[in-house]
Amino acid sequence: MAVPPLLRAVIMGPPGSGKGTVSARIIKHFGVKHLSSGDLLRDNMQKKTEVGILAKSYIDQGQLIPDHIMTQLMLNEIKSLDQHNWLLDGFPRTVAQAEALNKECHIDTVIDLDVPFETIKCRLTARWIHPASGRVYNLEFSPPKGIDDITGEPLVQRDDDKPETVSKRLQAYDAQTKPVLEYYRKKGLLKSFSGTETNKIWPHIYAFLQTKLPDVSQKDAAKPR
Repeated sequence: MAVPPLLRAVIMGPPGSGKGTVSARIIKHFGVKHLSSGDLLRDNMQKKTEVGILAKSYIDQGQLIPDHIMTQLMLNEIKSLDQHNWLLDGFPRTVAQAEALNKECHIDTVIDLDVPFETIKCRLTARWIHPASGRVYNLEFSPPKGIDDITGEPLVQRDDDKPETVSKRLQAYDAQTKPVLEYYRKKGLLKSFSGTETNKIWPHIYAFLQTKLPDVSQKDAAKPR
């Protein structure tokens, strides 16, 4: 029986589009390795690696990390996953990064979460947190009374979730990422999933991925305890 080819996938979507939730479900159901550029960057900065120190110097100055640094960081990690199915998250963010990735490996599919910006603005600006525990509340879905349900301490809104910051983040994503989406669309690799709710988008993503990979979570459930 022929061994199916390994899946090389990228997930894209603006901040607040549900990328984290969808990625977690893809990992659970299809057993892919998830490689997040943000997680990898934080790990390298924490460990004070050469790339981590360099990246931090740009972040501290409020500058974008240059393409060649992000590309070097991600491609080094990708090489260690050559025997696995994988899903890239947060990379590539520019056409230069996409072209560099294309030279190193063939991407099979790009999953694009096409969520309206107005939906994302409502979703993110309604989010408040309890700083000490990290508990998240949403004024729309699970409204608190202005205080943490457990401790009674006041909630705060992260700077990232303030309306003016959310608008800037979405504008930056739009400007930076539209060309990347177009790059993959021209290659016939882009698969967009539109909607306003992750739970309604997910069944379509699941059905699409089932044409490429088996659902490993069903095998796990069938194993004797």
